[in-house]
Amino acid sequence: MAAPSLKTSRLLLRQWHDKDLPLFATMNADPQVMEFFPAPLDKRASDELVFTIQANLKTSLFGLWAVEILDVARFAGFIGLSVPRLEAPFMPAIEIAWRLALEYWGEGYATEGAQAVLKYGFEVLKLPEIIAFTAAINLRSIRVMQRI
Repeated sequence: MAAPSLKTSRLLLRQWHDKDLPLFATMNADPQVMEFFPAPLDKRASDELVFTIQANLKTSLFGLWAVEILDVARFAGFIGLSVPRLEAPFMPAIEIAWRLALEYWGEGYATEGAQAVLKYGFEVLKLPEIIAFTAAINLRSIRVMQRI
């Protein structure tokens, strides 16, 4: 069963389209967007990430949805739920995550989308817990976490 789309007053969280790939690659090459990751992604790595995300959304009830900003942008990044692959005391867990293109920062889109994802995760999927984590110096993401 595929993950359903989620909609808020300003956003559509949806399945990915092939036309999203170049926009996602541009976003993943941006040093500011990727500041707290080991390195920006080249086009090949970015496309491979999309293929993995697409496959997961088609076979799972959750994943990292592509974000459309209604009447503003057909693609702005992703917001959703994932199962992180890392060793940590809190694992296994389901994480809420977001990554938006720089031009959409500071407009409340990450918060709005994350709130919709949390509602879906807790109310529809009945998940007992959803975690969020970031680098201690990533103040923008920490502020989103505090709001949600």
